[in-house]
Amino acid sequence: MLYIVLFFLLFSLLLYVLLGGADFGAGIVELFSSAKNKEHTRDTIYRVMGPIWEANHIWLIIMLVILWVAFPAYFNIIIIYLHIPLTLVLLGITLRGVAFVFRHYDAVVDKSQFWYNWLFRIGSFVTPVFLGMSFGALIGGKIIITEDYENYGFYDLFMQHWLNIFSLLVGLFYAALCAFLASTLLIGEAEGKARKHYARNSAFFTTVLVVLGFILISFGYFSDIKFAEDFIHNPVSLACVAFSGILLFPLWKFIKKEYRIASRYLAVFQVILVLFAALYAHFPYIIITATEEVSLLANLAPEATISNLAIMLLIGGFIILPGLFHLMRSFNMIKVLEKNEKKYE
Repeated sequence: MLYIVLFFLLFSLLLYVLLGGADFGAGIVELFSSAKNKEHTRDTIYRVMGPIWEANHIWLIIMLVILWVAFPAYFNIIIIYLHIPLTLVLLGITLRGVAFVFRHYDAVVDKSQFWYNWLFRIGSFVTPVFLGMSFGALIGGKIIITEDYENYGFYDLFMQHWLNIFSLLVGLFYAALCAFLASTLLIGEAEGKARKHYARNSAFFTTVLVVLGFILISFGYFSDIKFAEDFIHNPVSLACVAFSGILLFPLWKFIKKEYRIASRYLAVFQVILVLFAALYAHFPYIIITATEEVSLLANLAPEATISNLAIMLLIGGFIILPGLFHLMRSFNMIKVLEKNEKKYE
């Protein structure tokens, strides 16, 4: 039963990185678009995201519930020591959601539209940055777990582990990943000049992602961050990164030729490789504190709780996943092969 719970935890993480990432990335693409491209980008984003944007964050909720019920020790560390960046994440999700709705349904067209647009764009950028910074804090080796609060200040216990260069680089890397996903997705949702615009964005954010990834690992390694050292010395993780690097060449080719389906699937596969490489390098010791590495499998919930949770996840999975697939298929989010791309699929 534990393996079932672990599967749903990791599967929810993957789906949130992909779907939630593309959701955030759409706003980032709009933020970095030129003034003449912002309007058609906004219209395309609404047409694509409008029917499904609320469903994307269900995977974050599922992850938190699984951690809370099955892995209470991990949940406590995350909630206690990362309450500031996670609060900012929740505020960002809420505010950008409000802006997304009001900028399309506000019946009065006035200066408020200007603020709705910028709130959505800025929220779409800073939210994944804070999410990435939270993950950077977990693996950065700076969290101080103690009950002796008199000898530590507020900054030492609750800020320094996420407010640093390494965590910021992780945050920027995830934001770039979101923009890469969204721009590649939008290639298949536009025509003509707009399609070329998203292809250029996709190529640009792919390059940014590669550069940031190199800087992130290099900085972590030379700063003696254990996660980065273990990542570089892990043959499986390095093999995944190398394979991902090789796949950049066909990906760039598909993006340049503006292929809707091939570029989309290859982009998703790239993300899966990167995520697997990061998790495999240190699983199950995802949290690295200043004094120890905390295993996800330590201090588990009682076996009966794990079993009941696994059953509920299986039942929920059989209900949610087909419904989500039907929703995305109904609004043409999941595409099949196209005639001019069959030879590349």
